[in-house]
Amino acid sequence: MKKVTLEQLKQLAIYSKDDLRMKAHLVNRDITLYLHWSAGHYGQFFYNYHINVDQDGSVYVSSDDLSELKTHTWRRNFGAIGIALACCYNADISDFGPEPPTKEQIEAIAQIVAVLCEALDLTIDIDHVMTHAEAADLDDYGPATTCECWDLWFLPGTEKGEGSNLIRRKACSYLQNGAG
Repeated sequence: MKKVTLEQLKQLAIYSKDDLRMKAHLVNRDITLYLHWSAGHYGQFFYNYHINVDQDGSVYVSSDDLSELKTHTWRRNFGAIGIALACCYNADISDFGPEPPTKEQIEAIAQIVAVLCEALDLTIDIDHVMTHAEAADLDDYGPATTCECWDLWFLPGTEKGEGSNLIRRKACSYLQNGAG
């Protein structure tokens, strides 16, 4: 894992843009950012995500190529970027566990979304920025059905179903006002 700044992340996105676009078009969709939590500990990063965010909001990448195939979202990994908050160890649908998403992580993931969407020419909307809970609902394993994956479906201080909207709103604000 390598710690990066938002500017370095932007450069990685620009470098990876053409390959990401080609891979996404091969499966008839646009580049998509998939937002997760790792269900692990603070400071515990996983290589199946392109980007990991620690409890203090610091950003780590697992590769210098954001178009590299990673296994973060069932049936949705090609031409996509997986971003995970390092948190939610031992969480369940009624409790975030002893390591909940922090305010710093939520702000950082919104900044990351803003930076990547700008660099990759993506609109900040559900078609291009989706939580794992939203993707899981589309594939019948999310909160609307079996609730196997409910990553970011809600966050501390939000209602169920509002986590993704909060992140996208914050990302839009960062994009308008400068992400970093």
